[in-house]
Amino acid sequence: MTSPATAAPYTRAVVNAMRKLYPEVLADKSFDNTGLLLEAPFDPVRRQMNSVLLTVDLTKAVADEAIERQDSIVVAYRAVDPIIFRGLKSLTLKDTQQQSLLRLAAQGISVYSPHTAIDCARGGLGDWLADIVTGTPTDPSELEDLTDGEANESPEKQTPAETPLDGGDDKSSLQAPKRPVYMLQHHPSQLTLHERALNLGNHQHQRYPIQRTKVEGYPGAGMGRIIRLSEPVPLTDIIDRIGLGLGNPKGFPIAVPQDKQASDMMISSIALCAGSGGHLFQEMEANGEDVDLLFTGELSHHEALAAIEKGKCIICLFHSNTERGFLHSVLKGQLEKTVKQEWEKIRNEEKSALQDENSATDEFMEALDDEHVEVHVSEVDRDPYGIMISKAEI
Repeated sequence: MTSPATAAPYTRAVVNAMRKLYPEVLADKSFDNTGLLLEAPFDPVRRQMNSVLLTVDLTKAVADEAIERQDSIVVAYRAVDPIIFRGLKSLTLKDTQQQSLLRLAAQGISVYSPHTAIDCARGGLGDWLADIVTGTPTDPSELEDLTDGEANESPEKQTPAETPLDGGDDKSSLQAPKRPVYMLQHHPSQLTLHERALNLGNHQHQRYPIQRTKVEGYPGAGMGRIIRLSEPVPLTDIIDRIGLGLGNPKGFPIAVPQDKQASDMMISSIALCAGSGGHLFQEMEANGEDVDLLFTGELSHHEALAAIEKGKCIICLFHSNTERGFLHSVLKGQLEKTVKQEWEKIRNEEKSALQDENSATDEFMEALDDEHVEVHVSEVDRDPYGIMISKAEI
């Protein structure tokens, strides 16, 4: 008799962990497609490793990486947009993006996408970007005690202590890991904390979502962030913070009013949005909110012109460069800890059920006996755009 198709037990532990960290109910279902998008059948005879691969985009290169590593599941922030974003009439090898899904399924590798659930969550991607522009090492547990619009007291300059990730009995190990002040380089080989970043200072400020969530039970959650500083700071200081916090790029686009220079501008308020912020910024203005600086991944030509004509400044980093560092500095540590807890729970439940039924194969029990848990960040995932710099300018 053929066994019923099911996902790998470890994959289920990862999905449970992601749903605990970033509930799918927070995602904007009006356009977004989040959740378990590819559920690969589990074959205990040729099972994958107990490992997760984190990425922003699911490209052919990332699929190759996951297959070579024998990961059980890919957690792709924006996953398979546009592969499983609209209704499909076919899945074929002719479409290069669909090809990646088919290859992963054939290898028993699933795909999960959190996307706007991470954008919306308190302590998620929006707050991580807000930490960078304000120089504030904010912990999600601290945000829970902060009501909307309440000033965020600046901590003293220090290198934050690491939070235990071993899942021990210490209650502090159950809290989300502390985020460094300026974190961090995109590439795994560059994960270092710059001393210069610690000298830029932390600033008391207010922050709140541009678009608050309508989901009950999640106060303070919502899309984008508005930041109001207690004292104005030079635009060049904020540029330094963003550069140090997001991987020291060789350069990125900025825009200032045409009669000004970047060195002239003082900033008291910021609106930010990961990815493409145009729609949220329009909603913000329609609600009567005004800010000095727009910080996002990309804006259209006409959106940028309209903003600088109103006296605003703009910083853009290219779309996914506002998102990728979050995987290293926040999600990896959170997921390692939470998956350990969920994997232990599933292992015990599955073992108990199979022993009662006396139906477990040696291969399946071997999978459940494997305590190992790994979370990795893709080393090949990158934004499609880069900056070409003339050698004469180096």
